[in-house]
Amino acid sequence: MTAVTDSENVEGVVPPWDGFRQWVHCICVVTFDLEIGQAIEVVYPGDAYLSSVEKTNICYLAFPDSNSCCTGEGDMNFHFRVRRSTLKLQESQQIYSERVPNSIEVDPLYYYGFVHFRQRKDPKIPRGYYQKSVVLLTVLPLVQLFTEVVEIVVHSFFDMGEAAIEAACHHIDQWPAPTPGKILSLPLIGSVLHARIPCRSDIPHRSIYAESSILESVTTLHTIYEYEIYQNLMCAINHIQLLWEVILLGQPLVIMAPSPTGCSQIVHSLISLIWPLRYFNDYRPFFTIHDSEFKEYTSKAGPPPNVILGVTNPFFTKTLQHFPHILRVGDANTGNIADAGKTFRKAWDGRTLDTKPGLYSQYKSFLSRDKSLYKKLSKSSNQSTQILNAILCRHFLELTQSFMIPLERYLSSLMPLRKHISPFRAVPQARAFDTEEFLRTIADNGPSLTCGVQGDWAGLYRQFLSSANFDGWLRSRQNDVDRQLRSIHLDVLCSSEFSKDSLSSRHEVEIVDLVLKIRDRMVEMDPVTQAEKRLQLQAQLSKVLTSVDDELKSLLLSNCDLRETVE
Repeated sequence: MTAVTDSENVEGVVPPWDGFRQWVHCICVVTFDLEIGQAIEVVYPGDAYLSSVEKTNICYLAFPDSNSCCTGEGDMNFHFRVRRSTLKLQESQQIYSERVPNSIEVDPLYYYGFVHFRQRKDPKIPRGYYQKSVVLLTVLPLVQLFTEVVEIVVHSFFDMGEAAIEAACHHIDQWPAPTPGKILSLPLIGSVLHARIPCRSDIPHRSIYAESSILESVTTLHTIYEYEIYQNLMCAINHIQLLWEVILLGQPLVIMAPSPTGCSQIVHSLISLIWPLRYFNDYRPFFTIHDSEFKEYTSKAGPPPNVILGVTNPFFTKTLQHFPHILRVGDANTGNIADAGKTFRKAWDGRTLDTKPGLYSQYKSFLSRDKSLYKKLSKSSNQSTQILNAILCRHFLELTQSFMIPLERYLSSLMPLRKHISPFRAVPQARAFDTEEFLRTIADNGPSLTCGVQGDWAGLYRQFLSSANFDGWLRSRQNDVDRQLRSIHLDVLCSSEFSKDSLSSRHEVEIVDLVLKIRDRMVEMDPVTQAEKRLQLQAQLSKVLTSVDDELKSLLLSNCDLRETVE
């Protein structure tokens, strides 16, 4: 992954659309052409690069994939996720990823597309319908924010035309960098969005609201990752705990819904069930038969890929019937979201899938059904969806945290103690994660002691430890541990006693190595943000040089780099 920085440009010159590209890659208008089908009509800014494969994918993902969900007149909002042709990120996007919770980090492999599709009857058009979509493309997975942004842009676009998109791009270009933890004011075509991007230090699911404004044009968003999980998953609430396990383990799953709106909302809500753990497998909130990965994801030559696919086209009932888990929420008769509470465990065929809503899966849950959740939901059934959403969010947050606590506790045990960290040695490494050693800790320190849910926790952990979600979590946490150990080692270098007496028992080789360690740490430190630590190291270096004999001191100062560092 590479970052595009200002240093790559002429000093003092802000590159065109630099502020815009911190947030958005481009905004496209996609229309239906009778001769060539879907086509990109315009892209803003004009210099935004899209490969031919990206353009084709965007064209098809910008429109519904079946006729059943777009009869008559209407508007539709949904989002998709599609592979990128480059891994480049803006520097501000890399900083964003370092500061946000893992679940909303930027994945440089993918764009998110936020779509508003409109269909109107028009007798002047041969097909009888005017069809057009506005698509906002970004690498930032801020679903709530960009759904709102597209709505504001579209409201003006269908009145003013392309001038509205051009104006929106200029407004976004003036936005501050996407900085987590701050309340950001984002002016956009007569409105002002007040949004706060979560940061890693946030307490999970504690709402942090922007200051209220008397202006009606101000749209106040709270923590951007929040989504109406209950409303979106109500159709499958009977399977919610089983689906949590399927998502946690990263198993293949298909969502068959009557519209792109329904399937994209359900897919996004499902991966939110394991928050704050990030879902590391691929997932496509809306997937079409024209997607460039269609053959890859529907091939029956091997086991199904570990991906979540949201689909609407009836063709998928045959091409994806080999997937181990299929949630069908569409009613074949009405074309609406229907209760999918029934479970089909026996072998199924395309005919059954095509007509009957429900969960098609032979999966046997590791954990017992938690009746307390359904009691809470039942008692609150007359309450607002906001309260029901909060109950569901908190339940799965606590369940996921209970699941992760033993892993975090074990990872902490792999770190060396501070008293064993020496300035004369290299930055220490944590011990390797041992699966069997960890599983032996579950019997006495497992989640059943904290969350009350019973079942085969060891079996669930064993399966999880072979999943992409575990690999991704471990990589991320190992990076955190490495940073922590480097920080502790730096503190030890800054605070250790380097008097003549303490160094007298040390070999000359050890002292030379110590001096080079201090020099290297000083060179790699930021002279602005780490100025205080750098001064402490410089003082330590001077102390070492005054504590050694003249011959060794002369030898050390014969190194030009070291001499410049001391001076």
